[in-house]
Amino acid sequence: MRYSILSVIANAIAGQTLWRPAWRDAEPKPAYDVVIVGGGGHGLATAHYLAKEHGIRNVAVVERGWIGSGNAGRNTTIIRSNYGLPGNIPFYEWSMKLWEGMERELNYNTMVSQRGVLNLYHSDAQRDAYARRGNAMRLHGVDAELLDLDQVRALLPLADFDNARFPIQGGLLQRRGGTARHDGVVWGYARAADQQGVDIIQNAEVTGFLREGGQEGGKITGVETTRGAIRAGKVGLSVAGSSSRVAALASLRLPIESHVLQAFVSEGIKPLVPGVVTFGAGHFYISQSDKGGLVFGGDIDGYNSYAQRGNLPTVEDVCEGGMALMPSIGRLRVLRSWGGVVDMSMDGSPIIDRAPIPGLYLNTGWCYGGFKATPAAGWCFAHLIARDEPHPVAAAYRLDRFATGHLIDEKGVGAQPNLH
Repeated sequence: MRYSILSVIANAIAGQTLWRPAWRDAEPKPAYDVVIVGGGGHGLATAHYLAKEHGIRNVAVVERGWIGSGNAGRNTTIIRSNYGLPGNIPFYEWSMKLWEGMERELNYNTMVSQRGVLNLYHSDAQRDAYARRGNAMRLHGVDAELLDLDQVRALLPLADFDNARFPIQGGLLQRRGGTARHDGVVWGYARAADQQGVDIIQNAEVTGFLREGGQEGGKITGVETTRGAIRAGKVGLSVAGSSSRVAALASLRLPIESHVLQAFVSEGIKPLVPGVVTFGAGHFYISQSDKGGLVFGGDIDGYNSYAQRGNLPTVEDVCEGGMALMPSIGRLRVLRSWGGVVDMSMDGSPIIDRAPIPGLYLNTGWCYGGFKATPAAGWCFAHLIARDEPHPVAAAYRLDRFATGHLIDEKGVGAQPNLH
């Protein structure tokens, strides 16, 4: 069924009885051309683009829970391409272009809202750094504007401009950035992949890998799951914070640490924050949902964990950042918080590459940037699996860059995952 105004009218007349499930709850077949482990946004987008762009439709997406139960439903929904290093800018700009055409392509309302992303600066040195980043973006054809104090005040009048400990001096604005509905993105890709013949297999946790000849170093030929063994010509891992744990089942050690990243939402209020705003004197970012709640977050909790929950000191740190930026939000009640398990790489940038084990492909190391990368990560991972060569915009995301020294340290804090 194609969603349209006509289908809405028809179902209204028929008492909403004509709607079909958005995707099949498939039973696993004995074998597939490709098995994607992980039914989040990246895994489903990979399956969609394998079918749509490469004609590979004998594909299964294996998810240990239900669709949207992982990080796909546990993030702050920000999309942007305001990066500064050559290895990152082309990739995230390609992702932004895919975001801009996503709803038309998927025939699904993913609620993409290009309301702008504003990074505030608070010192001369930070202004110079943002000017360099903005210039790098514009050299790659990405929109960027360096705003002065008066321009920021016009956009964000209720921020603390007069009595702040870290006075706002200006900001770097990407107007094409914004937010999207995280659940809608996952559901849209699941529906689109299913319509092209992809099997989405839920509640099937991977417990091991099938190896050629049963040998420790043999080629990967499938996966063992709680719903039985599934053979595959190729296996792609797209499991975010579980990357190290799942890769270990194939005796592969990755340069990844798993950390909890918390996010929060307040009670609903009238419009206060026009777009996405980041605080330059601390790690705090905030936007406002369509229902009026303020959605915000900050740093990872800093210790290794696979739990989808965080600790109170990080809650305090995030709220302190918000109060320093906009004291007026201090009277609001925080309704709920959630935690996603993020895969922190050694340089803060992702890995899209073939594993050193034949038949196994890796999509991991997304740190804070997994959601905004969803469409491009799926596109480039599908390209890698289908053609056995990296897509040009993701060519820098090699696994061996940590051995060769070709790091992509966007944040500039070295090879320490919990600092990125």
